[in-house]
Amino acid sequence: MYIYFIFSFNLKFHKFRQLLRSNLSLKNKLLIYKQIIRPAMTYGIQIWGTSKNSNLKKFQAFQSINLRLLTNSPWYVSNFTLHNDLKIPTISEIASNHYKKFHKYTINHPNPLISNLSSLSLPDNPIRRLKRKWSRDLLKT
Repeated sequence: MYIYFIFSFNLKFHKFRQLLRSNLSLKNKLLIYKQIIRPAMTYGIQIWGTSKNSNLKKFQAFQSINLRLLTNSPWYVSNFTLHNDLKIPTISEIASNHYKKFHKYTINHPNPLISNLSSLSLPDNPIRRLKRKWSRDLLKT
């Protein structure tokens, strides 16, 4: 599944590569990134946002490559600096924000079946043998 996502992102990315390398202003390049590339990348992030760190690193690397191309930054500029200067959140921050919005929407949903899903009494920290992340763990970050 993750291979499919990365493949589809690369297709979108390569379609816009020449445009992003052009002499457009940084504001316009960021607008293209935020309106076209990032929504494709974050589709369904409420579900896959709790996947393994190795899978999240692939998405984070893809985002960092895009930001480096947008700014024409040399290799020695850190990804942390790029994210801070452009005010772009990391993938884990985006996943947490999207899941919080999704959870808030389900609590206030007019359908009682959907609103009851979020109010189920689940234990806060059940014993987990494999230390897997669950979607509700994103509410705490």
